Amino acid sequence: MDQNNTYSIVQSIMFSHKVAQLSKALWKSVEKDWQNWIKPFDLNINEHHILWLSYNLEGASISDIAQFGVMHVSTAFNFSKKLEERGYLSFSKKEDDKRNTYVYLTKQGEELLLKTLEQYNPSTYSIYGGALPIKDLYGKFPEFSELISIVRHVYGPEFIQTFEQSMEKFEQDFTDDKGTLKLKAPAGMK
Repeated sequence: MDQNNTYSIVQSIMFSHKVAQLSKALWKSVEKDWQNWIKPFDLNINEHHILWLSYNLEGASISDIAQFGVMHVSTAFNFSKKLEERGYLSFSKKEDDKRNTYVYLTKQGEELLLKTLEQYNPSTYSIYGGALPIKDLYGKFPEFSELISIVRHVYGPEFIQTFEQSMEKFEQDFTDDKGTLKLKAPAGMK
């Protein structure tokens, strides 16, 4: 054991394996539920995620989409290009930045994203159902402070700041209208 390291190799492996195993189990459930949610809209998870990021980041670069979507730049570009071909995104360059490509939701992309969000059904999401006993017991959903701290140290504070801003934007822009998600101000989607 390294003299500067107070943790044993056993602790390190056990922690890493726990995170890997639990993350894989959670992702498998999320992936299945997410795919079922967006299937009627002829979207895959990467495409839906890019639409959502484009809405939240309002003129994100392909690099931003890759970074905050936790995907390779080529994946972000290729799926964004497919969305552009279908009329859901537009690409542009900025006068002061010709090196980066920026993506924006089109009106059709805004409408599609809103339709997907309106069709979300909590009862079909396994992770949501799995968290309900915690909400029932404590009166709130888990806040993930330890997980957020780990992600902050892996991806950096900007990643978490952008994540938190996107959550705030979502809460500002949308409301629950008798169990249906509604946009508060239709002019707010850009």
